[in-house]
Amino acid sequence: MSHYFYNPATGHGLRHDPFKAIVAPRLIGWISSCAADGTFNLAPYSFFGAFATFPSIIGFCSEGRKDSVSNIEATGEFVWNLATKPLAEQMNRSSAPVAPHVDEFELAGLTPAPGRNVAVPHVAESPAALECKLLQVIRLHSLDGTPMDNYLSLGQVVGVHINEAYLKDGLFDTHAAQPIMRAGYRGDYAEIGEMFEMFRPTS
Repeated sequence: MSHYFYNPATGHGLRHDPFKAIVAPRLIGWISSCAADGTFNLAPYSFFGAFATFPSIIGFCSEGRKDSVSNIEATGEFVWNLATKPLAEQMNRSSAPVAPHVDEFELAGLTPAPGRNVAVPHVAESPAALECKLLQVIRLHSLDGTPMDNYLSLGQVVGVHINEAYLKDGLFDTHAAQPIMRAGYRGDYAEIGEMFEMFRPTS
């Protein structure tokens, strides 16, 4: 079996860097936040994940110090919104590089629903949203200690919104919600196909 190998420090030698295509699919960090003056912000991030339970902790990483990071540091709060196939175009519109005073909810034609445990609104049209309190913002460093222009924001989930249409027998119906994910190169997205069950060994 033949394998292609490269050292990232010296280049991949391919048409495009395969890293994002290999680490895929990835749920989208569709993050809502508020500026100190109350302006709503909504932006999608390619690097997002869940890191812990009990308590639940999620995080997203921004390449560049974007408005989301500044807002979250100022207010200590943010909300993650589930990006779905029916909301794909609105999610994409919210990624536009606009000035900080622009409300991306309005820009994308979405409804800001008030939070319960945070002052940040969530996307009313989304099947699920997680209200978070900021734990820390970490500026990433490379192996040689050089600070990178990448900022990891970690938050503890303090409130969960679920559209009851997606609750079936007490379970969130992930397939019915139609989440979309980043999967590959610049414009590549994926959606959930066939799902299957597999349980851990008990011994």
